[in-house]
Amino acid sequence: MLPIKPKAADFDLSSVVWTSSETGRTIEDPIEIAFIGENILMRNGGDKDGVILVFTQAEWDAFVAGALDGEFDYDGQDR
Repeated sequence: MLPIKPKAADFDLSSVVWTSSETGRTIEDPIEIAFIGENILMRNGGDKDGVILVFTQAEWDAFVAGALDGEFDYDGQDR
């Protein structure tokens, strides 16, 4: 059986340090991330009470690799 992946509600978020994707720059809704043990949390910085996504280290590594490879680049075409 696979281990159960935690949800944001499983964490004590009161002392979490969030890092903005746009540190030092002003944008309306930056993406914010936090590292908690082996998990990475992501939220919309413009909606701090909104949805928090939880990634395992393997999922995060795959996301970062895809971003570096251009997988998420916008080419101006609707998909």
